[in-house]
Parts: sequence; structure tokens; C-alpha cells
Amino acid sequence: MSDWHPTTCMRCAVGCGYLQRNGTDGVGVAEARGNPDHPTNEGLKCQRGVRETVDPDGERLTEPLIRRGGELQPTDWDTALGVVTTRLIEALRDDPDNVAVLGSGQQTNEAAYALGKVARGAFGTRYYDANTTLCMASAVTAYYQAFGSDAPPPTYDDIPRATSHVVWGANPSVAHPVLHRWIANSADEDGRLVVVDPVTTRTASEADTHVRPEPGTDLALARAVLAYLVDEDGVDESFLDHTEGFEETVEALPEVEAAAEVAGVDVDDVAAIADAFADPTLVYWGMGVNQNIQGTATARALIDLCLATGNMGPGSGPFSLTGQANSMGNRVCASKGTWPGHREFEDPASRELVAETWDVPLSRLPTSAGPGFVRIVDELARDNIDVCWAVATNPAAGMPDAGHVRTALDDAFVVVQDAFRSDTVECADVVLPAATWGESEGTTTNMERRISRVTAVSDPPGSARTDLDVIAAIGNRIHPDLFAEPPLAPETIFDEIRDLTEGTPADLSGITYDRLDEEYAVRWPAPDTEGQGEYRYYDGEDWSFYTESGRAQFSTATHSTLPEPIDDEYPLTLTTGRSSDVYNTGVRTRNGEDSAVPTARMHPETIAQWLPAFDRARTVLESRRAEVVVEVVPNEGIPPGVVWLPIHNAAANRLTLSAVDPESAEPNLKQCAVTIGAPENCRSDSGAEASFGAGPVPTSQ
Repeated sequence: MSDWHPTTCMRCAVGCGYLQRNGTDGVGVAEARGNPDHPTNEGLKCQRGVRETVDPDGERLTEPLIRRGGELQPTDWDTALGVVTTRLIEALRDDPDNVAVLGSGQQTNEAAYALGKVARGAFGTRYYDANTTLCMASAVTAYYQAFGSDAPPPTYDDIPRATSHVVWGANPSVAHPVLHRWIANSADEDGRLVVVDPVTTRTASEADTHVRPEPGTDLALARAVLAYLVDEDGVDESFLDHTEGFEETVEALPEVEAAAEVAGVDVDDVAAIADAFADPTLVYWGMGVNQNIQGTATARALIDLCLATGNMGPGSGPFSLTGQANSMGNRVCASKGTWPGHREFEDPASRELVAETWDVPLSRLPTSAGPGFVRIVDELARDNIDVCWAVATNPAAGMPDAGHVRTALDDAFVVVQDAFRSDTVECADVVLPAATWGESEGTTTNMERRISRVTAVSDPPGSARTDLDVIAAIGNRIHPDLFAEPPLAPETIFDEIRDLTEGTPADLSGITYDRLDEEYAVRWPAPDTEGQGEYRYYDGEDWSFYTESGRAQFSTATHSTLPEPIDDEYPLTLTTGRSSDVYNTGVRTRNGEDSAVPTARMHPETIAQWLPAFDRARTVLESRRAEVVVEVVPNEGIPPGVVWLPIHNAAANRLTLSAVDPESAEPNLKQCAVTIGAPENCRSDSGAEASFGAGPVPTSQ
């Protein structure tokens, strides 16, 4: 065995520090465990993170592939890169927006920065985004609107300080197990856990109070809670001095009873949530809030609850839960919605600095950050984009209305850069095999803004290369000397990031590889080599926000409508969520149900109502976009009239709706209308009779 090397788990955005080492053959990660010296997790770990680091399932990509005669066939790197470069040059010759680039929250800070440098500086395309838009864009937009800057104010240090923990539209027990342990421990120590979720998730099953709104009505419920607090004198008048717009918010509030009725809850439920805000409260939210056409407005409403009750400052505040490991780093480094350091995209001085740093013409930088991930695919479908380069992302499975996505990809020249074979690989014209965890060097940024090292203990298999080296090779062929000649030293790229973020709200200039080797993790902003960021916008005595007035901003939006209400033709509501043993679209865990027919969870009453449409425990779910064969299991944690599917099976997103939040461009993945089809449409491999036994019914994960 080799020596233990510190690294960071890349499964989710908690950012746990690990120790890893390779085996006697020197290939792969043979062992991983929590690092007791890491300030984030102090040795805690989850078994899923360890398993997917050490022994991932899925089919590794080990050599470049090129499509010939309709089939992907092996080739060499020179041929693959030559074909990719030729197609890029041809497309860019007419218009930089003939090329789309799709990045990922699975990249290191360095690789994400390099991809943005190529997309914006070498190509000059508007059509560049990352899959982080699919999960975090609404929260990000809400932070900017309320505080003038991205990222939640609290840190992990605030979790044990809080008394009330309100988890809204999230399931950290499954999605973020280590963080959930901190929440549960704090709630158990003279605190309380309130969960707002239509489904009885594993987290909800542990709650002191579980409130179950109708899917898609979170904004109505949040406004009911604030209206109740106003009526019951639950507002902290002193904190309002640090805010603007509260009077307008109050004027726009609905009646408590009416809003509760829209959300499908009792006024007693509203009162229970409101009561939690009387104590120091952290409000956590996830995809159940963000992935909605009013996701930004709902996130703003949750922030409003914190502002109105004075739940800002240590031990309290709004805390969005990030899914992908490096979503935060992508937002800081990747030139996606802002230039590095959260520099405003249209700011002339920032644009000049970026162009000078990259040594590219200022005129090449696009003037718009682009329309967002979903709308880029719409442009592909309209034949307005010739080449699409997807890096460490699987849009053919992870995007809504996946049939539309596949059709759009079929009409373009598609380059896929990934470590594992995926649904999107099957759409590719060229496949570039990439390194994965334990094979790459760099840094990552967790959801509380801590940057830590990602290290390699093994070479990638076959001829696979690191993301950073592949990106640099392509970038240099389009704009010579954009990077040094690969293989690159990630530290030099990080130093470039440090320089570009200096003096910004997301200042990384005081963080170096040497410092990370010594301290393991440092939280931004870190403008010097000694200190690090703490609770945002608060210096221990006063508040200062990045808004024009320096005050936090209230909002006035109220619930409008669902993007696709149920009706007589489609009378059931589909929602989706995470399973405990699978990550994202499941390419690292392709086994069991996640590689075959998806398992739908339904309440026994729903099953009984539709029983004639079942054939040996299978049925067909139909939406206005597609139909999918599913296995069905009874689950009393799912409300009657609702169908739950795991996000990890590509079939689920054939059904979902591609409507987006107009402010954030994040898709409405958590609610659409479906029906159950005729039993003769089922295609069952099993001869077993359908059996919905009377045994114990588990809660949804």
C-alpha cells in the first residue's frame, strides 16, 4: 500500500476531507477514510462517498472514441482532437455562437476556470453554462437580489449554534448525510427540526414537525408564514433598520387562511413553522424550492422570513443546500454567470481585466452571459448551434423533457468529455476519456465557501487524461498559447484564479496550495494569507450588504400558478427525489433499479385506484411529453395522487417539464402532471404476479 494522501470527497457539496491511498498495483483508490485533521468534517464521512471514491460502478472510458458508420469506435488522441478542432474552427468561422459549451459542478476549480477561459476567451460564445444552473440558479439569483452577492451568509459553524432548524424542500439525510448529522445533533440538544416537504422523506421522518404542502405551492406557504408572523407580532423591528422594502412586502402578503388553503395545509401548520422563528433559526432549502418556475421568488420568501424575524447573524439565517461537489467553485471561477470572483459580466473594467489576463481581444468576450442551460438546448433544437461540447455532465439524462434533449443533440456535432459511459456519450460524435476522483489534482469549494485540495493517488486508466489537460489542448488549438503546453500544473491555473479574484467579494488571493496543504481548507473571502471568511455581511457589530443602499432587500412576489396543473386527462402529480445509494444521473452506480426500469413510489390508495392498469407490479406513466414503464412499490410517505420517481434514472426526465423560472432559468423539475396508461403497454420481464403486500411500509428516501 502507498502512503495516505489528503483529498476532498467529490460526491456532494459538504466537502468532507478524506485520506486516500492506492493499492499494491498502484491503480485506482484502494482505500479512503475521513480525515480527522480536516476542519470541515473532522473525520466524519458517509459510506456512499467512500464507496463511490474507492469502488464506483459504471463503465469507464479509457480511450478516445469517434463515430464511424453510426457506431462509436476507438481512435487515438491526435485523431480525436484533430476532428474536434476542425469542427470547432468551421463553426466558429461563421459565428462564435455556433458553439455551445456545457460544464459541470463535478469539475475542479481549475478545470472549471479553464473551460470558461476557452468558452469565453477562445471561442467567444454566449452559449456556455454548467449543470449547476439546473440545481442552484434560483438560490443564487435570490442571494444576489436580496444581498447583492452570491452564497449563503451562514457557515457550518452556525449549525450547532441554532435552536430551530427548518429544512424546506430538501432531504439532507439522503443527499448530505454528514451535514444532516450536525443538524440532527443540534436539534436533539434542546432544539427542534421542522421539515417542509410533500413527501415523508427520511429527514421528515425524524422531524419534530412535518408540514406537507401540495407540490409546487411552497411560495404560497412561505407567504402564509410571513403573514402569520406579521399578524402575531413576530417581526423583529430592530433588524428592519438593516433592510429595505418591508412595508411593500407586507402590503403584498395574502391572507393567512387563503394562502394556507392554496398550499393545502392547515393554519396550525403555518403557526408551527412561524413558531420556529422565535428562536435562533437556520433555514435550509434544496431542489424542492429551487426547481420551480417560482424558485427564485420562493428562495426570496425564505430569506424574507429570516430578515423579518431578525434571524440573521451567527446561529441563524438562510442556508441553501448545494447538490454537486463544486457548484460553488463553478460560480466563483468558471466565467459562467459572472467573471471570476463574481465580477459583473457587463462591467467594462472587469471585462478589460479578463481580456488582458487571458491575452485575448476584448471584442471576443461575449456581451451576454447567455440564456441558461435549458435554453441553450432549445437553441440546439432550433439548429442554431453546430457543435456542442459537454464536459463531465449528462444532459441526455439530467435535463427535463429528455426526449427533446436527445433530439436536439442528434442535430449537432456532439463532443463528450467524461470519465464514465453515460446517456450523453451515446449521443456523441467524439468521446474524450477523462480522469476522475483520485486521478486528478486541483481544488474544490464546498457549499459554505471552503476551498480544499483534490489530489491524485493513481494515474487514470488507459489513455484517459485529466479534464484540465484536455481543455487546455483544445483551447490552444483554437487560440495558440492560451495555456502552457499540457500537461499543466493545476497550481499555476489556481494562481491565475487568485489574481483575477483579488479585491472582489469572492477574493481567493490569500489562498495558496501551500496554505491548503497546511490548513486543509480555507473559506473565502480570504484577501490575505492569515484570515478567512466567516459569517457574511456581518463584522460582529454591524451589517453591510453588497446592494446599492448597503441594506438587505425584501421581496413582494406571491404564488401564481403551477406550470402544469393536474386535470381530467392527467390527474396525478409527478415529483422526483434522490435515492440514498445513487449520485446524480447514476453513471457511477449503474446497477439494480437505476440501470433498468425505474421504481415509482405511490400511496396504497393511489395504487388501489389504478389497480386495473397494473401488470405484475408494473404500469406505464404518461405525461404530455413521453410515457415510461415503471415498477411500482407502495409507500405511505407519498401523498395520495402523487407519484415519486428517482432523479437518477434517465427515464424519469423523459416525463418532466422544461418550463423555467424566468429570473434564474432553472427548470421546473419537481412538479408535472401525469396519468397511468393502459396495462397492455407494459413490457414485463418477470412472470411474477403483482403483489403489494401488507408488510411494513418504509418512508421515502
